[in-house]
Amino acid sequence: MGDQSKLMSLNLKIWRQPNSGSQGEMIDYKLDGISPDMSFLEMLDVLNEELVQEGKDSIAYDHDCREGICGMCSLMINGQAHGPEASTTTCQLHMRKFKDGDTIVIEPWRAKAFPVLKDLMVDRGSFDAIISAGGYVNCNTGNAPDGNAIPIPKESADLAMDAAACIGCGACVASCKNASAMLFVSAKISQLALLPQGKPEAQKRAESMVTKMDELGFGNCTNEAECEASCPKGIKIENIARMNREYLSSALKSK
Repeated sequence: MGDQSKLMSLNLKIWRQPNSGSQGEMIDYKLDGISPDMSFLEMLDVLNEELVQEGKDSIAYDHDCREGICGMCSLMINGQAHGPEASTTTCQLHMRKFKDGDTIVIEPWRAKAFPVLKDLMVDRGSFDAIISAGGYVNCNTGNAPDGNAIPIPKESADLAMDAAACIGCGACVASCKNASAMLFVSAKISQLALLPQGKPEAQKRAESMVTKMDELGFGNCTNEAECEASCPKGIKIENIARMNREYLSSALKSK
């Protein structure tokens, strides 16, 4: 546990909700003996161990890789998606970012399209539905060509890679007052539209994915860039402008 003199005591206010059909409420917990070197999820593990030992129901929350790759650790921490550290997922957030005696409020993502399943877990299947609507290249490309056989400008390749860094965590939706998914959708559109393999279906892809996004109840962009500020992978809102161009072009051609 490290130096005992540096261990922290925390006051936690955590959203508890038995299931999607029940009303939830904030429950207070007192947690002692937390090392500043723990990750935020390790801190929750300690709390769950105590709850289990007391015969109580542990707190449900999503996690998988714990390496900032999968995007599962979707928590609102003191009103900020993934917590107070920029470009960081919840699993990479360390308790040294907080102080001894701090009160920490922990909630699930809040969006109509992300219904709460239990406690801090939400159903993000709507993102999968958007990808299914067009987030792929639907053509027979044959055997994989040599990587250098298709000339791609470095700037386009770099922008495509930047967009592909999106891990689909949903922080953009949770931080937007309109619960907009436009940063997520535009990143998935951009990573394909910028490359030769994705250009034949670029406009159809944009129309299909944007239409599905609207059907699922996500809001419109606020143009306030909360999404970019909260994104743990630094996805830029310039992608939204590219998505809008692709969508408008498709709409005009269909008339």
